[in-house]
Amino acid sequence: MSFQSKPLWQRFLIFLLPLMASNILQSLSGTLNSIYVGQLVGVDALAATATFFPIMFFLLSFLIGLSSGSTVLIGQAWGAKNIDKVKQVAGTTLATAFVLGVLVAIVGVIWTDQILSVLGVPADIAPITASYARVMLGCMPGFFLFIVATSVLRGVGDTITPLFSLLLSLAVGLVVTPALILGWFGLPQLGVIAAAVGSIAGFLSVLVFLFVYLRVRNMPLAPDGKLWAAMLHPDFALLGLILRLGLPAGLQMVVSSISGIVVVGLVNRFGSSATAAYGALGQVMSYVQFPAMSIGIAASIFGAQAIGAGKSDQLGAITRTGLVLNLLITGPLIALAYLFSQHLVALFITDPEVIDVAETLLHVVLWSILAFGGSVVFSGIMRSSGTVIAPMVLSLICILCIELPGAIVLSQTSMGLTGIWVAYAASFVMMFVLQGCWYRFVWRKKTITALV
Repeated sequence: MSFQSKPLWQRFLIFLLPLMASNILQSLSGTLNSIYVGQLVGVDALAATATFFPIMFFLLSFLIGLSSGSTVLIGQAWGAKNIDKVKQVAGTTLATAFVLGVLVAIVGVIWTDQILSVLGVPADIAPITASYARVMLGCMPGFFLFIVATSVLRGVGDTITPLFSLLLSLAVGLVVTPALILGWFGLPQLGVIAAAVGSIAGFLSVLVFLFVYLRVRNMPLAPDGKLWAAMLHPDFALLGLILRLGLPAGLQMVVSSISGIVVVGLVNRFGSSATAAYGALGQVMSYVQFPAMSIGIAASIFGAQAIGAGKSDQLGAITRTGLVLNLLITGPLIALAYLFSQHLVALFITDPEVIDVAETLLHVVLWSILAFGGSVVFSGIMRSSGTVIAPMVLSLICILCIELPGAIVLSQTSMGLTGIWVAYAASFVMMFVLQGCWYRFVWRKKTITALV
């Protein structure tokens, strides 16, 4: 039986499982770095890497939007079997990502200290945070290419190659990071910077692998003459369409990251132990949140391909499949995280007091990721048709009117640190309600047409 003739839920799972594994591996890479840093360097070093995370998230925001816009167009072009258009979109996106990466590297390295000052980084971890940040920021051009390359591959239905890529990245990091922390093989001991160097070595290895592997296998997005031509001479009209689709998602990510920076500032007021707990909490949550996000990404790509193939009548079934899989996959993961919460947090932290804080906060917010997963299915399927403004506005309402003010106000009450995560949970629930209502009562009534 061919792939297209299989039932929708089977095709969804075949596409989804490698995508979920890839996102989990991507999270695992950061997790292992955090374990190495927390166990081999110390709590201050872990707090330094946790403080840098919202900066990275902020800098990646427009890139994520760019990838979102290009994936919709690639999915529609692939569904229409227009390979030349697929390569035009991919080449234009890769070129834009590289230029953005260069700009981010220049600005980020020059103003590292000012950025950390705005965050209110505790004085005891400011120097090591700055050294870690400068190394990471300086290598953004390569990292941006790595993110976009794996994203465009998913647009043509390939989730296996990105999985291989992340396995390679993880394997390289598993060796390089501890080697540079402990000074194996006669290498210098770099402390917290070793985590940054390990990440860089991983994504550079992947870029080399993709260049060779895609050409040897003669795959649709292999770097051939057409793709190079599209990269060297980007189609600016096409770029405008990509940005029109992607910038709302990027803006949403920017606002979310700014909110995250404010939250880190709130957390930092409770001391470096609270910051370390925040870092451990983020790592554990990502394992539940990334699979939920993967389901939303899969729904968006399946929706785009259906629209490109002229089969818009399948969009309702794709949405229902995504929602059911969110319940069947994200739900059990949440239950397991509750059951083993203390052991999970202890992977990153050795201080018993900090472990208790992180576990308590995890219990407050973890359940709401199920609602978050449902919201990204609704927003993803709407974005597959080019409807990007409404999902963005609804998400911003939740961030700016519930999450951020709630975190600020509740953290100043008797709830203290716990109040921040109560606000997160309330925001996720309202996001699900609003996205679902817009999908049901507004989006389903519009006429769906392909964009390319």
